[in-house]
Amino acid sequence: MSDQSPGIRRKKVDSETQAKKNVVAAIENVARRLGNTRSVCRKCYVHPAVVDSYLDCSMLEGLQARAQEEMRSSLHRLRPEEAAVLALLQQRLKAEARGRRRAA
Repeated sequence: MSDQSPGIRRKKVDSETQAKKNVVAAIENVARRLGNTRSVCRKCYVHPAVVDSYLDCSMLEGLQARAQEEMRSSLHRLRPEEAAVLALLQQRLKAEARGRRRAA
């Protein structure tokens, strides 16, 4: 979606139009890597539920819930400094989620 670094990337989405542009850009990127057209890539390699969950933000919410569960189960193994950083990141995610809900 953005050109910052390899791996999973996410641009801030301020509108539904921007979210759809991000989906198109991601599919174009995957198609280019696979040597296919955008339509072949979308039809054969991208499940519609993935696109839908990105557009309605449920993907992010689901990933956050899964990450929180994983963190809870491994929290006891963290050093105090790591736990503090984790708490900071969790607060940031909650604030961003509240902002997205207000904007929607």
